[in-house]
Amino acid sequence: MDAATCEPATTGAEATPVFSVGGLWKVFGPKGAAAKVPGSEHADLPAAELRERTGCTAAVRDVTFDVRKGEVFVVMGLSGSGKSTLVRCLTRLIEPTAGTLAIDGEDVLAMDAGRLRSLRRHRAAMVFQHFGLLPHRTVMDNVAYGLEIQGVSRAERRARAADMVAKVGLEGLEDRRPGQLSGGQQQRVGLARALAADPEVLLFDEPFSALDPLIRREMQDEVARLHHDEGRTMVFITHDLAEALRLGDRIALMRDGRIVQLGTPEEIVGSPADDYVRDFVRDVPREQVLTVRSAMRPAAVGESERGPALAPTTTVVDAIEAVARSGGPARVVERGRCLGIVDDAALLAVVAGLPAATRREVAA
Repeated sequence: MDAATCEPATTGAEATPVFSVGGLWKVFGPKGAAAKVPGSEHADLPAAELRERTGCTAAVRDVTFDVRKGEVFVVMGLSGSGKSTLVRCLTRLIEPTAGTLAIDGEDVLAMDAGRLRSLRRHRAAMVFQHFGLLPHRTVMDNVAYGLEIQGVSRAERRARAADMVAKVGLEGLEDRRPGQLSGGQQQRVGLARALAADPEVLLFDEPFSALDPLIRREMQDEVARLHHDEGRTMVFITHDLAEALRLGDRIALMRDGRIVQLGTPEEIVGSPADDYVRDFVRDVPREQVLTVRSAMRPAAVGESERGPALAPTTTVVDAIEAVARSGGPARVVERGRCLGIVDDAALLAVVAGLPAATRREVAA
């Protein structure tokens, strides 16, 4: 294998996105005035000035993104950034003002009431921050409630509910009522209820923000485990950067209703789009997020055959340890193919936050 083999392989055409969102707006205010904001001279006004001139609030402004099948797509931002409004627009729990919206290529905005009910019951299930459990029903009956609404027989819905209760670790608690459960257990009931409908995509609206840190971590582990086991598509809303970096395959960072940067956790941390994003990620330990892809260089003749092999997803902190143990450069290898080489100088340049161009000079 020579240096020429250390080039990334190309990928084929991607499948139809689960959700495809284009130029989406949600403007609150007088109906006639709200409908006129997108595309008008008022569209780019700051929030306060827009309210003063039109009486409207633009919660979502000209948002465009795709959600790929099987990914965890995280939308994050501070309070008031528009993230919760956006996720509700995906199933028209809140009606968008303008733009395009499709699920598996089907126009969501053109759906009639029947198709919308089907979308919400079978294809996209929501897990809310405030669990929404029925206090007079048991855990089992709460989990089965959505299936009951769908008209599923009692025997089938109880069997499916029992499977979901076991899946989220609530065995033995089937006959308890919500008031007898901890906050984390109640959130597991809400998750099991969403899973019972076997939806194509799970929508999470800040589901763990009311939980204490330890239970929140446990629930993050649970979501990560379910995604690993099932590969189910998830859209996850959060204001917590650590949570977004931990769970997200890609992150859309919102501010004032707009997406200011969309990318992988590594792209968000390693190449902030502007000062706002840079401030957001300032305290993130870069070496725990960035991977060896950000530090590798092409292999010289013979280098692709020696040194420890690292996966492209290896974090910089783990790569530094591997290089230190070996006493020399390491190979970045994927499916038996050498993608590049990393050494201690380039890895430390990444940790120091040097610009990409400088890192390339160091790596060379």
